[in-house]
Amino acid sequence: MGLTAATIRTELDALAAKDALIAEELARIGYPAARERDRGYKTLLRTIVGQQVSVAAASSMWNKLEAELGPDFTPACLLTRDFDTLRACGLSRQKQGYARSLCELVEAGEVDFDALPADDEDAIAALTQIKGIGRWSAEIYLLFAEGRTDIWPAGDLAVQEGVKRLLAMDERPAEKETRALGERWRPHRGAMAIFTWHYYANPAL
Repeated sequence: MGLTAATIRTELDALAAKDALIAEELARIGYPAARERDRGYKTLLRTIVGQQVSVAAASSMWNKLEAELGPDFTPACLLTRDFDTLRACGLSRQKQGYARSLCELVEAGEVDFDALPADDEDAIAALTQIKGIGRWSAEIYLLFAEGRTDIWPAGDLAVQEGVKRLLAMDERPAEKETRALGERWRPHRGAMAIFTWHYYANPAL
């Protein structure tokens, strides 16, 4: 599971102890809530299903997929379905390709969600071999499903906007600059990423 509320608090307290700005903003807007997802291939499959569609549309497609395959379906179950069956669940040709890539790699043992590499970059590399899973999706998985404490999804627009507001920058930093700016928050960048989302969304700002 992802970072618990207690872990987020501990991580941010460690940052606040050495960064007066973080301490000040924590006191002002409080701690963010936990963001946790289940570990395993289904979480990434849901990411694929939800790409470029609304939350409601993604939920509808997932419900149809579960109705077709069963709530406890395995990667092998999906691989036995033909194009038209999955299309009836709402999966486009592209999404079917991504879903099959994920399920095939899991079935072949090339991606083991119970034993991803301990090194974060190696784990990202393992996940991004799945078609349709880029660095951002891999980082979000490692942060929310595995609770890795130093993941920094610098390509996330809300993280970038949160960093801009927090550091009083004139313009939102691009991914490269956001990644560089995040170095100051090692080894607590996972909690800091969650705090930037909280900061960006907080109506008090």
